Amino acid sequence: MDAALSLHGCTSGELWKSLLAHSSTLVTLCSPRIIARLHHRLHMSKLSHINERGEAQMVDVTAKAVTSRQATAEATVIMNAQTLELILTGGHKKGDVLAVARIAGIQAAKKCSELIPLCHPLALTGIDVDFFPDDQTNSLRIETTCKLSGQTGVEMEALTAASVAALTIYDMCKAVDKGMTINNVRLLEKQGGKSGHWQAES
Repeated sequence: MDAALSLHGCTSGELWKSLLAHSSTLVTLCSPRIIARLHHRLHMSKLSHINERGEAQMVDVTAKAVTSRQATAEATVIMNAQTLELILTGGHKKGDVLAVARIAGIQAAKKCSELIPLCHPLALTGIDVDFFPDDQTNSLRIETTCKLSGQTGVEMEALTAASVAALTIYDMCKAVDKGMTINNVRLLEKQGGKSGHWQAES
């Protein structure tokens, strides 16, 4: 192996793995800087939105099978007790807060690829936005589910729907409660695709 190992033109992830499999030889022949770059390139190759040159890319899903996919996400808005009561009784002067937030969440899921640069534009076949108030914690939990039959998952669509629904609740109610907080935006569950079923720990 050449001690003056060059990284130029080496783009294959398999090449990096092969080189690192002989790490003891590399340590002997190569400078620490080159070793660090090799490890960095191997790490980057594991991120699907980063190519082997370390550049951003939209993942090519052309060869993937069309399967049924579904994802559920949540977000929680914490507010004053009076604000929650105002929302639930429909007493807000701007109108039905939950109806507007539900439409916002649905619209956001459909617009996800315009907001998140490397997301694929998807033909969603189902979007649900539900609300679960809790008067013990003065909170409103939003749960969103997106579905389709396609070649890539809908996790980002569900997360975007939950986030924008929460932001819409804040926008509708900020005049009476500027101290509201949006917490626990997270994926709850995903189904379908190569990785199969995944569920967050409760």
